[in-house]
Amino acid sequence: MAYWLYKSEPFKWSWAMQKDAGDKGTEWTGVRNYLARNNMRAMQLGDKGFFYHSNEGLEIVGITEVCALSHPDSTAAGDARWDCVDIRAVCDVPKPVSLKEIKANPKFEKMALVTSMRLSVQPVTDEEYFEICRLGGLDNPPR
Repeated sequence: MAYWLYKSEPFKWSWAMQKDAGDKGTEWTGVRNYLARNNMRAMQLGDKGFFYHSNEGLEIVGITEVCALSHPDSTAAGDARWDCVDIRAVCDVPKPVSLKEIKANPKFEKMALVTSMRLSVQPVTDEEYFEICRLGGLDNPPR
């Protein structure tokens, strides 16, 4: 099991929209960064991830799950370089965890969200995942 973080601007694709997609989930499309693409290629079914509202909100608001492995991105106009995974909403983070809160906590000083802020799909360590879940009020986080 690995953990990830997905960034989305809420006016383009919000946590509410992700939840509305239901158990089928949605393609996580439009990623045009090789490292982010490679992160998606490394994902396994059932991997969990944080849904992060970027630009507006700047907080972790939900937990997702990979429900389809890496495949060609349907928005890439036939460009075989770009892949995506499908993710579905698992649960809300009861108390959203802000970027400000993460940056202020020394436990997260090496977290990709702090060190590689522009990367849209990032790995999250086990320790980071469980600490953010704790801060967010999830006593029994999805594993």
